[in-house]
Amino acid sequence: MELFGETLTFAAGFFLLLALALALSFEFVNGFHDTANAVATVIYTHTLKPVYAVIWSGFWNFLGVLWASGAVAYSIVALLPVELVLHTGTGAGFAMIFAILVSAIIWNVGTWYLGLPASSSHTMIGAIMGVGVANSLMAGNGWMAGINWGKAQEVGMALLLSPLVGFIGAGLLLLVLKFLVRREDLYQAPEKESVPPLWIRGVLMLTCTLVSFFHGSNDGQKGMGLIMLILVGLVPGAFALNMSTNTAAAQGAVTELRQVATIFQPQAGTVTLVKTDAYKELASYITPTGHKPTETTYAAIVLESQFIADTLTNTPDITQVPREQRTSLRSDIYLLDETIGKLLKKNLVTDAANVAILKHDKKDLDSITKYIPLWVKVAVAIALGCGTMIGWKRIVVTVGEKIGKSHLTYAQGACAELMAASTIGLADFMGLPVSTTHVLSSGIAGTMAANRSGLQKDTLISILLAWVLTLPVCVFLGATLFASGLYVIFHVFGLQ
Repeated sequence: MELFGETLTFAAGFFLLLALALALSFEFVNGFHDTANAVATVIYTHTLKPVYAVIWSGFWNFLGVLWASGAVAYSIVALLPVELVLHTGTGAGFAMIFAILVSAIIWNVGTWYLGLPASSSHTMIGAIMGVGVANSLMAGNGWMAGINWGKAQEVGMALLLSPLVGFIGAGLLLLVLKFLVRREDLYQAPEKESVPPLWIRGVLMLTCTLVSFFHGSNDGQKGMGLIMLILVGLVPGAFALNMSTNTAAAQGAVTELRQVATIFQPQAGTVTLVKTDAYKELASYITPTGHKPTETTYAAIVLESQFIADTLTNTPDITQVPREQRTSLRSDIYLLDETIGKLLKKNLVTDAANVAILKHDKKDLDSITKYIPLWVKVAVAIALGCGTMIGWKRIVVTVGEKIGKSHLTYAQGACAELMAASTIGLADFMGLPVSTTHVLSSGIAGTMAANRSGLQKDTLISILLAWVLTLPVCVFLGATLFASGLYVIFHVFGLQ
């Protein structure tokens, strides 16, 4: 079977297409599950009729995905087990991707059917943690070794704090607005079928647009990262390296790599390594339970830096790197890149000039391997945008009618969405995945509390229960599906 310029076995080609379909299905489900939050306010304030609201939101989700940088996509990838990231074309790699996507789809569809606003971010991250735990246990390393705890803590804090920011921020924003703008019509429930004043309508459409756009730019990337792993694993000749990397950038990376080798040479002492040992040392160091850096670690950094620099010197045009070498070069860059990132994060390099060199080198290495092709962005954008236009009503009814005891007012809708857009936009800039659902739902609850409108306890308890259960349920699903999927792929289809 010929795909993306490479010849694949029927099994490999089938799994490649199936994995891509699952990734796009996840984004489709994400669209009608999460983006319902963005349109709830404009629908319940009669700013836009439902059909126009979902089309408008879907369009801006589409643009948001196209605008995405890819930082969130690779933030998600950083949570995955190192050995599976390096070998995504194996049966274990496929089992990992299928387990993550199927787990996320199952939980998202289930909570959508019940009309519960749950987080697609939490579902995916829970499934990733489950895969990591199962992979580690199957390797006999204990469950703690299967999770990148540093990255999980960083992402977890973003997911935990964002709904608190939404609740408190939206509530405070409403109180400030009531103090500054004394117009009663802003703080009263809209009359049935009445259209808000033009300026209020403009504000609400703007906030809906911002939430939709930033939702696309943040949530759209979660599927992108997995799609790239699929492509790199099965068709590395086409996707292991960024073929659009210009020669000047590649040679700039060579200069910096030579400097990196010079920086760490004194700490390497007299240790000498062969290439395979250097590879294993860095792979071991960047695992969640990796050891403190030793002379061997620094010697491995020196050797890998020199090796990558030599490779790029000999083939300054990335497109000239032989196809059979692209996977190994990507793995070398990935290991060195992650090692430098870990050293910087732990403040193990203190000289300001050296820190600047390492950061610049890391950025250049990222440009060679951490990229998203335009067609992937377009495919995800279409899936997310179409999903937004289908199946939105269940979540909209919950957000618009069942969180507060009174009807949503113009001011409440604007404050909740403005806070959600700001929070998601900031997280997108920082490369952190956050939940649009959590931020906006908690924002509406915050405005209801600030306005003393009353909250429907039964609904809040159901939503909180879904939020609390999402991670453990998806950890279980991810672990179970990974273990069973690995068995099926290895023993039935023979994909090693």
